[in-house]
Amino acid sequence: MDVHGRIREVLAETIRDELAPEHQQLSTEDLIRALRQRGIIDDVMKELKFVTDVNEKERTSAPKPSTHFVDREPPVLKKTNVDPTRRYLYLQVLGGKAFLEHLQEPEPLPGQICSTFTLCLHFRNQRFRSKPVPCACEPDFHDGFLLEVHKDSLGDGSKMVDATTMLSICDPVHIVLIKTDTFGETTLVASYFLEWRSVLAAENGITNIAVELLGVGTESKVSVGVLNIRLEMYPQLNKTLSPEVTNTQFALERQKTAEKERLFLVYAKQWWREYLQIRPTHNVRLVKIFAQDENGVNRPVCSYIRPLRAGRLLDTPRQAARFVSVLGYERAPVIGGGGGKQEQWCTLLAFLCRNKGDCEDHANLLCSLLLGFGLEAFVCAGTKAKGVPHTWVMTCGTDGTITFWESLTGHRYIHRPINPDDPPLVEQPKPLYPYRTIGCIFNHQKFFGNCQPSDAVEVCVFDLHDESKWKPMSGEAIKSVCSPGTTSSVPPFPPLCASTLDAAVASNEIEVQLRVLVSEHRKDLGLSTIWDDHLSYLLSPALAAYELERTTSISAGNEEFQDAVRRAVPDGHTFKGFPIHFVYRNARRAFATCLRSPFCEEIVCCRGDQVRLAVRVRVFTYPESACAVWIMFACKYRSVL
Repeated sequence: MDVHGRIREVLAETIRDELAPEHQQLSTEDLIRALRQRGIIDDVMKELKFVTDVNEKERTSAPKPSTHFVDREPPVLKKTNVDPTRRYLYLQVLGGKAFLEHLQEPEPLPGQICSTFTLCLHFRNQRFRSKPVPCACEPDFHDGFLLEVHKDSLGDGSKMVDATTMLSICDPVHIVLIKTDTFGETTLVASYFLEWRSVLAAENGITNIAVELLGVGTESKVSVGVLNIRLEMYPQLNKTLSPEVTNTQFALERQKTAEKERLFLVYAKQWWREYLQIRPTHNVRLVKIFAQDENGVNRPVCSYIRPLRAGRLLDTPRQAARFVSVLGYERAPVIGGGGGKQEQWCTLLAFLCRNKGDCEDHANLLCSLLLGFGLEAFVCAGTKAKGVPHTWVMTCGTDGTITFWESLTGHRYIHRPINPDDPPLVEQPKPLYPYRTIGCIFNHQKFFGNCQPSDAVEVCVFDLHDESKWKPMSGEAIKSVCSPGTTSSVPPFPPLCASTLDAAVASNEIEVQLRVLVSEHRKDLGLSTIWDDHLSYLLSPALAAYELERTTSISAGNEEFQDAVRRAVPDGHTFKGFPIHFVYRNARRAFATCLRSPFCEEIVCCRGDQVRLAVRVRVFTYPESACAVWIMFACKYRSVL
């Protein structure tokens, strides 16, 4: 229902009819009476679902049964407290046009699952997400977002921030468009930085803009579609600025940024020339000073990292490593063959909203989180076996201990260098890590190029103060283009969001689906299926122990699990169990993967006397929509020799 539109029409009519004769003042009651006469208020009241406050003790819903029960009611909305002494930017997305890739898509039938578009926004530490809409040539986005302009800074409690002050706030609104297909797979469609300050010079403080979204990666010059956006300042500005003032400000900022970037580029070229003069072979080392983001913009690598505090969502550095490792891994898509690696370092918002990314995205996020936990962390650029380029994270302890963190698995390795000058009888440490060479290391403030005779990791000495081993870049130069608060082209980092998944519900859903899949698979083989619920329940402690071990490297509780299984499996019976770990929640895909393992197939297709099957699923949720899914299949049967 277009409530706003209808109310406006009625009010305009009422004011025409009743104000014309004797210019009297209309009161609110008169207007409400007019709306009531036309039945609009009744319509609206019917449509409204009253939302109870989260903190109220008496919930209107029926008391829940003691088992875990899923509320199919819409989630309880928190009321937004609009503080009348604060400035807000009301951003409305009023539909999209010319998404030509979806020109041929048929209208989705009611109830049919179809691909959807979702918009994710970030502005000054606030994040928003639109309702998913079906993919179409003209997607039906209708969402409004209330962005607080001075969320943390510039908030003189007593003083409303005026237009001139707001003109100095150069943070853009970062808009990311995500497509989710019918299997729940996400793709990054577009990433756009919206310059919102044009509204400061608009008549009535309202402006409508058509934003052309461009593609990502190899398609960063191709138009994806157009979004119609309406911006409104709330409360209205007492005096707006003139367009000349805002345009001059934008031009000055662009000029300043361009000059800083030019100076940094000149410095980087000079640094690289000096680095090559140390040894000509340095030109084949992986020294990465710039990297392209999803829009094809070259940014200094140091700008992809910033100390990131996870609030209360992550408690320890190892838990942070576990969280980063359960975000999906996907190499940047490349059109056509050739095996070349398409480079695309994503901005953090695009990585988090897509919920998957390349190894560089994982390493940058892990490094940022470890810096937030107060460690001295760096991203290392180098190669793995067969010369495949790779990035990982390294932390330097105060006692000189060097630890490598693999961001894709969460594994940690202590680095002990081999001394090539030692006599052959001296026993050398055997490296367990998969890394072969290292070209450079960097974080948000420092950049070092490796200038040791060999770039092999195993002989590398991480004495960063020794300039004959590591050539540093000037901290001032890095700060000029990478530090937050500079008018650089680097987007500020969004905060992490808590998971919206209900772990128990998700675990139950996958388990029910797996039981159906196993039963169908056995039926095709001519086998009947009898489930043992007690045995299924006994598998829970093992799954919890596996996840604990992944997070903390400590294994616990195995004795109790083994004891319980021994008691549940009678004499003369055999027990087999097969645990497996996924980072997605698609039961059919997980089951297909499990069947590829001969151990799992042996359990699922088990033949014998008194066969009882068990399956247990445990979903562990992490910030954003990341999750670790543990599945265990088991069977017990009488051993007939």
